[in-house]
Amino acid sequence: MLNLVLFGPPGAGKGTQSHKLIEKYGLIHLSTGDLLRGEISQGTELGLEAKKLMDEGVLVPDAVVIGMISNKLDANKDAKGFIFDGFPRTVAQAIALDELLESKSSTISGMIALEVDDMELERRLLLRGKDSGRPDDANPEVIRKRIKEYNDKTAPVAEFYKNQNKFTSVNGIGSKDEIFDSIETVAEAL
Repeated sequence: MLNLVLFGPPGAGKGTQSHKLIEKYGLIHLSTGDLLRGEISQGTELGLEAKKLMDEGVLVPDAVVIGMISNKLDANKDAKGFIFDGFPRTVAQAIALDELLESKSSTISGMIALEVDDMELERRLLLRGKDSGRPDDANPEVIRKRIKEYNDKTAPVAEFYKNQNKFTSVNGIGSKDEIFDSIETVAEAL
């Protein structure tokens, strides 16, 4: 089973590259953002609370996200593997994910980190916000807060996977195909 953590700040291209990985390797895309947006669109209590937090640029509590991931793994027991997109965002989440996967006799194969500078991220997110209708992509102040949140709390997750020899950095600037070629080289080595 190929379980990849596709890592990078908001706007790094994780969603775009995830779709290419799914097509190439038959993996299941596990995006916590999509899971949360699904709850929001269904108007669940969890979704309403998540929307409030997401609109403020704040992370949703770990226990909620781990529960959603566990349900998704259970619903796809015959999968070739998963792409974890937007999760884990903290070292505590990385530990919880390792424990969850271990309880299901699995593990993370590797982390691929898309590296993009902050100015490019803000530019990409503002462009995406014009088309997506997502309020968290339309407000420069919220975008900067999300990038700062990533730099402060999420970037240390890379160290967690480096310590397990599961981390590889990929330049996230270039054409979609050039970036995917680099990601594919890493995935093939796993």
